[in-house]
Amino acid sequence: MNRIAEARPAPDQDLPPPAPAELHDLRFRALLGEAGWSRLPQAVRDRFSKRLRPGMAVTYVGEITESRRNAAGRVLAQLCRLIGAPLPLHDDLGVAAVVTVTEDGPAGGQFWTRMYNRAHGFPQVIHSSKRFAGPTGLEEYLGWGFGIALAVSADETALHFHSHGYFLALGPARLGLRLRLPAWLAPGVLTISHVDQGDGGFAFVLDLRHPLLGPMLRQVGMFRERPAYPQETRR
Repeated sequence: MNRIAEARPAPDQDLPPPAPAELHDLRFRALLGEAGWSRLPQAVRDRFSKRLRPGMAVTYVGEITESRRNAAGRVLAQLCRLIGAPLPLHDDLGVAAVVTVTEDGPAGGQFWTRMYNRAHGFPQVIHSSKRFAGPTGLEEYLGWGFGIALAVSADETALHFHSHGYFLALGPARLGLRLRLPAWLAPGVLTISHVDQGDGGFAFVLDLRHPLLGPMLRQVGMFRERPAYPQETRR
């Protein structure tokens, strides 16, 4: 018995732990319907059908390639500091950007954390939570109870999220008490697109337009997924 035990090879401490089996997330597919889901590129479908286990995260790394705001957009971004600064505060280009997605188990949604570097000073970090609830089936909570109802659409290149009303949630989320902001208080029509680039990467496009103030803000970042378990060869 001792000889057999001694003959067993010692585990290679340099090897990464085995990647856990992936879970499939059908929530975005259900929102789009089969027709809309089938229009998406396979890479986008793979990205939005990845269900994360507790304690796991998926990370996308890239850089900001386009960022512009008009005067109203700059004022709005500064005012939104009061609820956690969910809009870009700077227009630096070529700076590193990181997006991390984790599962929000209690709420049945996802946490999204975005970090945008700056040419000078500390990076800006934006937190939000996507929850599969509300009149459209999807909401994004920004901070201090403010949120956006999102409608989802798809085409042959991208998955799009469209604002469908802004609200202020009061009290515990389970009570469902919320106040819908009137149109004259809404910051504009928000569209967020995940555009497939055909090479394993994608563009994250944020576009905010106001019916009276025009194009208020536009930001484009190019991203790629960073593998959680890098492939290494045994030496």
